[in-house]
Amino acid sequence: MKGEESVLPQNKFQDVIFTIFMAFVMVYAMICYNISLNVGGMQNFVFVAAFKEMLIMWPIAIVLELLFVGKLAQKLAFRFVTPGKDPMIMIVLAISAMSVCLMCPLMSLVATILFKNAGLEFVAVWLQTTVFNFPMALCWQIFFAGPLVRNVFGFFVKTFGKKNK
Repeated sequence: MKGEESVLPQNKFQDVIFTIFMAFVMVYAMICYNISLNVGGMQNFVFVAAFKEMLIMWPIAIVLELLFVGKLAQKLAFRFVTPGKDPMIMIVLAISAMSVCLMCPLMSLVATILFKNAGLEFVAVWLQTTVFNFPMALCWQIFFAGPLVRNVFGFFVKTFGKKNK
């Protein structure tokens, strides 16, 4: 993907900004999805109701990504792709997929603890939540959130990068 390098974070500050934006887009969509599952389908109120859970889940996703998931996802991705050798799109897709593989069970665990009232069925509810969330999270990340966030982030990096030079 030509120019892809310029839309990925190049330093810690950019990584934090990118993570904040990506976490917002992913968490909001996943909360809307889960509320829709709970009420039997998508309804207009879901878009507003999701912001209540966002206050809790968004900061958790940011912290998990910055402290743990980001580095581990890269390490796992680089077991089957090689930066500088493989096309950038393969690197991006590998890191994105590994991020979902790590974040989905973790965020499903948090959601199960905070919102599911699972009781003695905790493990079963957590596993079911993860299984329901994984296909949506992977598709949303690969086809929508990832490209959207990288393009918007790249636009801002290029725009503000020119002003600083």
